[in-house]
Amino acid sequence: MGAVFLGTPSAAVPSLAALADVEDVDLVITQPDRRAGRGSAKSAPPIRVAAEQFGFPVAQPETREELQELIVEGDFKIGVVVAYGRILRPTVLTACPFGFVNVHFSLLPRWRGAAPVERAIASGDEQTGVTLMKIDEGLDTGPVLGEISTPIGPNETAGSLTSRLSFLGATLIDDTLPEYMNMRRRPVPQIASGVSHAKMLTKSEAQLTPDIDASVAERLVRAFQPRPVSWIESSAGTIRIHKAHRSDAIGEPGQITLSGTRVIAYFNHGSIELDTVQPEGKPKTNAAAWMHGRRGEALTFE
Repeated sequence: MGAVFLGTPSAAVPSLAALADVEDVDLVITQPDRRAGRGSAKSAPPIRVAAEQFGFPVAQPETREELQELIVEGDFKIGVVVAYGRILRPTVLTACPFGFVNVHFSLLPRWRGAAPVERAIASGDEQTGVTLMKIDEGLDTGPVLGEISTPIGPNETAGSLTSRLSFLGATLIDDTLPEYMNMRRRPVPQIASGVSHAKMLTKSEAQLTPDIDASVAERLVRAFQPRPVSWIESSAGTIRIHKAHRSDAIGEPGQITLSGTRVIAYFNHGSIELDTVQPEGKPKTNAAAWMHGRRGEALTFE
C-alpha cells in the first residue's frame, strides 16, 4: 500500500522523484500521449518518460471513469498531484486514507487556478512560492500542509520561474509529506483574505497594443514565455515577441523603430527594447538582425 502520483509536464518530475524518496510509488498516472502539431507523431508526456526511467508502472486513462476505476481499485495510501490537468471527482478524493495532496505553484489563496505562475508575473507580484495543500472539492481551496516563498526575479519568465518552483515543490514533499503521514503535521485552513484566481491563458490577452503601459508590456512578454507568446499586430503582419526588456527611449505609441542596434517598441508611458522576435511565417531571430533585414524601415502596430 503505497502512493499514486498524478502529473503531466516536466515541472512535475522533481516532485515525482521526491515522492519516491519518502514513499513507495505504486502507480504513476498521466495524460494520454498527444500530437505536438498537425500531422506529427504522438509524443509521451514528460512524466511518462520519467516514470518509465524510474521503473514505475504508468497508466494513461482516457476518461474520468477510467481514472476513477484505477484509483478506487488501487488500494493506495496517499495520492500526490502536480499539474495533472484534470479535476478529481469526490469519489476519487476519498479513495485513499490520507487523501490527495497537491503541489500548487503559488502562495495560496493567491492565484488559485490553472495559470498561477503566469498571472503572478503579469500582475507584477514581487514574490510567489509553492504550497502543499490537501485537495478538497473546491478549486485549490483545500487546507495547507506547508509552503515555501521565493522572490520573483526582474528577468524571470513563466518558463524559468516554473522550473525553479518545481524544485521548491519537491523540497516541500521531502520535508512535509513524512510529517503529515506520521500524524505530526495537520493541514490548516487557508486564510480568508487575499483570494485571487488564475484563469487559463488565452492568445488574445497576449497581444501587446500601444495603449498599455510599457511596464505592463514587458511583464506580459515574460509571463507568456514560453507559451502562448506575446505578439504584436503590425504593418508587416503578426510579430511574436519572445524576449524584450524595458527601455528609456521616448516615442510615439504604436511605433517600432531601429535606433542604432536597438529595436524599440513604443507604448503608453514608455517603451521596451525587443531582443528576440518571430516575424509571421518565419523562425525566431535576433530583433536587430530582423530590422536590418528590413533596411531599418519603421513599423506601426495597433
